[in-house]
Amino acid sequence: MLLGWIFTGIALATCAIVAVLLLIAMRRRRAGGDALVREGSSGLKWVGIGAGVSTAILLGMTVYALIVLDQVGNRPAGDAIEVTVTAYDWWWKVDYPGANGFTTANEMHIPVGVPVRLHLESADVIHAFWVPMLAGKTQAIPGLHNEQWLQADRPGVYAGQCTQYCGVQHAHMAFEVIAETPERYAAWKAAQAAVHTGGGDKLFVSRCGGCHTVRGSEAAGQHGPDLTHLGSRRRIAAGALQNTPDNLMEWITHAQAIKPGNRMPSMALDGAEAEQLKTFMATLQ
Repeated sequence: MLLGWIFTGIALATCAIVAVLLLIAMRRRRAGGDALVREGSSGLKWVGIGAGVSTAILLGMTVYALIVLDQVGNRPAGDAIEVTVTAYDWWWKVDYPGANGFTTANEMHIPVGVPVRLHLESADVIHAFWVPMLAGKTQAIPGLHNEQWLQADRPGVYAGQCTQYCGVQHAHMAFEVIAETPERYAAWKAAQAAVHTGGGDKLFVSRCGGCHTVRGSEAAGQHGPDLTHLGSRRRIAAGALQNTPDNLMEWITHAQAIKPGNRMPSMALDGAEAEQLKTFMATLQ
């Protein structure tokens, strides 16, 4: 963040200096006429000074950028947690490994002040993982394991985005990193590890279970996001919609209109089926 502000300041200062020098040159040319042209190459001295100053500034910016990038790439101090993020067209699978491991989608929770080691993978094409307020961009490439370190020093919701063009819905491949106090993070993690206790719904299993998983039910699909605790997420469809009951049903029935080209089909449901599915989805907390 600081690097960006410093470079922005240098760029603005450079534009201002160039504009001032241009105005001075225009006034001198207007005042002196062609006499200034006949004076020869006296102005080359200023060209040389300008070139030297520009070179020194660019060299300094390069050195500073390399120092900052080295700091960003290094492992932060302290005990770390590990998270695996797999990019798909066009959503993010987030795995928390361990004895009580679980999977979520398009939303990553982390404790404040704790370094996070991300294992980045891709299931299809090249994507890029970027949370501008926390770390730089790192590509997720099929068949290649990449890693990234990030850490949030204060609570908040940090927006993330895929920054490698990956297809028609590249612009709608967003995610959120939610930084919480260690106590709130521990409570969230315990809740996410729990399985669904309400049993399965035949309509959900038959229409949705081929692609989605609800742990504790017969739905065990692996092609789409794990929906066990769907109700706890802030957004759905990789950031395309706020997570409300009405938006969820709109997404289920008109997915291709909301996000054309994604792998979620628009489902045809009659009134009774829609109400049944809506009632079951409300239990996925």
